[in-house]
Amino acid sequence: MDKPFAPSCERNKAPILQVLKPLYARVSRVLEVGSGTGQHAVHFAAALPHLVWQCSEVPANLRGLRLWLDEAALPNLPPPLALDVSQGLPPGPWDAVFTANTLHIMGWSEVQRLFDGLAAVLPQDGLFTAYGPFNVDGRFTSEGNARFDAELRQADPRRGIRDLQAVDALARAAGLQLLADEPMPANNRCFSWRRTTLR
Repeated sequence: MDKPFAPSCERNKAPILQVLKPLYARVSRVLEVGSGTGQHAVHFAAALPHLVWQCSEVPANLRGLRLWLDEAALPNLPPPLALDVSQGLPPGPWDAVFTANTLHIMGWSEVQRLFDGLAAVLPQDGLFTAYGPFNVDGRFTSEGNARFDAELRQADPRRGIRDLQAVDALARAAGLQLLADEPMPANNRCFSWRRTTLR
């Protein structure tokens, strides 16, 4: 089996890393929800050797992900975990949870379950970072995102670009406060929340 390859990961890994470097400077353990091919994980773990980067994926995608991790052979990249978001998140402990280009792939009920899971696994001052396309006040931020949303919903009606306000409401209900909003290339955003209230 050849290693899977996502051109978008190759394009966006450097801009995302620039956001993560100062944000995760004092972080020790990160859970990545939906690690995909593993390209992000390898790039981030190599650049942030002070932390452990724990990958996770649905079982069907683990084989390709392992190819990237095995080839990298980085000491801070443990074997990936099988993850079904609807069943909750691994207990950790995690200082931060990161996800890229997953919220529009999950159904809304899975997005809700993800935020419920964050409330269960993040400590006080724990971080959650989400990268991808977002709508603002119910509106698309570009024509390209509108076309992408139509493609997503045609493939699976449960999918779609999420509205920032709706996602932030889930975050606040989980005790998270919006910390940073970074505009990214190709009409994407990188949002980070900090856990301020323990339920």
